[in-house]
Amino acid sequence: MTRQIAIYGKGGIGKSTTTQNLAAGLVEMDKKIMVVGCDPKADSTRLLLGGLIQDTVLDVIRDNVSGASLDTLIKTGFSGIKCVESGGPEPGVGCAGRGIITAITMLENLGAYTEELDYVFYDVLGDVVCGGFAMPIREGKAKEIYIVASGEMMALYAANNICKGIKKYAQHGEVRLGGIICNSRNVDNENDLLRAFAAEIGSHLVYFIPRNNVVQHAELHRKTVIDYQRESPQANEYRSLAKAIDSNTVFTIPKPVERNRLEEMMLEYGTLDLPSNYKI
Repeated sequence: MTRQIAIYGKGGIGKSTTTQNLAAGLVEMDKKIMVVGCDPKADSTRLLLGGLIQDTVLDVIRDNVSGASLDTLIKTGFSGIKCVESGGPEPGVGCAGRGIITAITMLENLGAYTEELDYVFYDVLGDVVCGGFAMPIREGKAKEIYIVASGEMMALYAANNICKGIKKYAQHGEVRLGGIICNSRNVDNENDLLRAFAAEIGSHLVYFIPRNNVVQHAELHRKTVIDYQRESPQANEYRSLAKAIDSNTVFTIPKPVERNRLEEMMLEYGTLDLPSNYKI
């Protein structure tokens, strides 16, 4: 059975990088994978395709291409990973979230979701702030949600906000939170903070990805770390992340916390620099 997974998190937290490197780790385990980019920037598959900018689903629709086929929409990337980009409307016009709805519907109608796929990943823009971007979980496409976060306040605020959306849709569906993935920013006590936050919302820290400049170097070469430096310690970190996701059995309905509690935790773990007279 295909595991359909949506990756959420604060804008700029590294969702696309994490998703693509995770996919590279899983494909080494002989998993069949499709990555669906749900970001108007259409950069969710760049590292898997070696920087190739592919036509997005909305590009195909706008160009009035008759008889759109899977060959038109899907490009094959690193080690056979299938890559799709939903795209977005012209700048300043329309709703970007609708591109996700249109893309997934078209993929379904064309038979992209074959039984041979082990994983489908949806790399989703930012917070769950509108119906379009929540579509993968609202419509039950993705049963598993992972949130990429760090030890920074706004990253945890976004993660907590996403948990509110998951909780809402879990009341009438099968969607569950699979856990938190920390994409480290090297802030104080980050590992402990993320473990505490995950426990507070009734989940767990799936994996802690250490910060390493080889990730940026690989991106400059338009590759995943596993493709760029196969034997590097960071490549092994992504392989371990892939194993953690593949073996994960802990799926919960999250319990979002109040913002005051978030700030208490930030203070407790020494990562929130507030005036000495500040009171929560």
